[in-house]
Amino acid sequence: MKSAASQRLGVVPSVFAIEHLPHATFPEDDEWIALVRAPEGLTMVRETWPTGSGERWIGLYGEASAHSLDVPGMLAAILQPLAEAAIPVFVASTFHADLVLVPEPRIKEAVAVLEEAGHRVDVKNLR
Repeated sequence: MKSAASQRLGVVPSVFAIEHLPHATFPEDDEWIALVRAPEGLTMVRETWPTGSGERWIGLYGEASAHSLDVPGMLAAILQPLAEAAIPVFVASTFHADLVLVPEPRIKEAVAVLEEAGHRVDVKNLR
């Protein structure tokens, strides 16, 4: 069985906001990237303007089709070094990869931590 070795990640060019809508079951528009409906309401990830106010998040996304769903530890291999560095994350997973969001002020630190852990991060979209 494959293991969660070094991964290739890219910095997503968008800036994101994470919103909690406690009384919603579906968003009012279709401007969202990811939705999670839970008993306490709706959590929504959406793009935000580069100069928008509020907490802003930058995404790291795994190389598409880099692994199948049955490979254990892929997300943990990314989250472990970030947790050890006390960098907050919000994760939305897709069929092909994981979108790991980190607070915008910590993105350069997150990239350095991930690279030190053996991952390769394409920073061409890093501002």
